[in-house]
Amino acid sequence: MLYKILNIFFALVWFANGLLAKIMNLVPRHQEIVGTILGEEYAWHITKAIGTGEILLGIWILTGIKSRFCALLQMGLILTMNILEFTIAQDLLLWGKMNSIYALMFVILIGINEFVIKKKSKGAA
Repeated sequence: MLYKILNIFFALVWFANGLLAKIMNLVPRHQEIVGTILGEEYAWHITKAIGTGEILLGIWILTGIKSRFCALLQMGLILTMNILEFTIAQDLLLWGKMNSIYALMFVILIGINEFVIKKKSKGAA
């Protein structure tokens, strides 16, 4: 049960960041970060594409298909994104250097959910 609840939480995080922050541009800082890293010329389009990808990732999480690969992809995306942001656009991050700590905690939680909690919940069933 905890595994499913955490997966819903992860999906909601991806949905919120994709739809609200990027596609609806309720958090313009996301487009500024994309512009700083990849260039302003296509920042709007790339931000919308990233937002769409995040929504699709949220849907994928809820399907449970290839969940291990999905978890590893999430972890890799979060780490890559945060390394780029930390090194190139740190001044635009909501919590500055602390963003990396929160991102790492999120990555660890995804890993624990997929590789520990899921395994225990299967063993208990």
